[in-house]
Amino acid sequence: MKKVIAISLSAILALLLVLGTSAYLMFRKEIGVINTIKMINDNPRLYTMQYYGDYGFDGFLAQGGAKSNDELAEYLTSYISKGFYKHTVTENSGGCSTIAAENESGERVFGRNFDWEDCAVMIVETAPPNGYRSISTVNLYFIGYSPDYLPDSLFNSVLALGAPYAPLDGMNEKGLCVADLIIEDAGETHQDTGKPNITTTTAIRLLLDYAATVDEAIALLEQYNMHSDMGIMHHLAISDATGRSIVVEYIDNIMFVTDAPVVTNFFLTPGEWFGFGGELSKQRYDILYGAYTENEGILDEQGIKNILREVRSTNGFEPQWVTQWSAVYSQSAGTVTFYLKEDFEKEYGFQVYR
Repeated sequence: MKKVIAISLSAILALLLVLGTSAYLMFRKEIGVINTIKMINDNPRLYTMQYYGDYGFDGFLAQGGAKSNDELAEYLTSYISKGFYKHTVTENSGGCSTIAAENESGERVFGRNFDWEDCAVMIVETAPPNGYRSISTVNLYFIGYSPDYLPDSLFNSVLALGAPYAPLDGMNEKGLCVADLIIEDAGETHQDTGKPNITTTTAIRLLLDYAATVDEAIALLEQYNMHSDMGIMHHLAISDATGRSIVVEYIDNIMFVTDAPVVTNFFLTPGEWFGFGGELSKQRYDILYGAYTENEGILDEQGIKNILREVRSTNGFEPQWVTQWSAVYSQSAGTVTFYLKEDFEKEYGFQVYR
């Protein structure tokens, strides 16, 4: 994100020290979540966090959402600090791919590469009281962390409480998968129709929490004004366990939906904008779509892994970057396998209970 959430941690820590037991009682839910944070790999850095319970998303939507990361930061800081402190915002400076298919047994699978600058990754498991369980992936640098500042202590972990609001891809217990991909040099999306507001990552949270199918996802997105994160254009690849896969794009602030088993970083909406987005993204698309059609849409988890490895950043596509993570979601089994920094020999597996 161009603007990312940053909370006045020293102020919150001072509050805890002053209030002592009272502070613990007031913040016991947040402390409980922080205690679930684990670093499961040191190089590259991979963390997990379990946020089971209310992280304020219903309240966020009820108060109108947010049309910028600044507004999101203001809401989150107030929610996490119980209104004691105002927020601050810091600045932060890809190419990605998704593919949806099914295996020979008819089980749905979804693959995703996140191509970006170096980052630390957090796998976030959520179970909200009024929504679906889900697992999602967060770039910790997008919420204010840095190589020298990571959630390795109670003090440093407060910022991670905002991670549920910043997923870049994920899957819920119904098998709905969502992934964010950018379209460079295509402007921004800022709808203004009087509806509540959401940003790109809070849209992903909305869908993971409340949508079981592609149709439900479309209906939800239509209820909100979309606003771009990072000051750039995004589109969302969405796939469900029934076999429907789409891309949602915004052109001149109008939402378009196109059936699409493969998505990279150019527009897929038919018309004058189709294909806009860069030659390398088209090359990746051709490889992915070629594999999809050659196999008549039949690819198991291993097949998805192999094709994601073929279109990784350093394989001639985005050599200035590295594919920070690759994820293979089994929408039927409710599992996901992650691979970090293009190391496809080391797997990290998780289960979303269904």
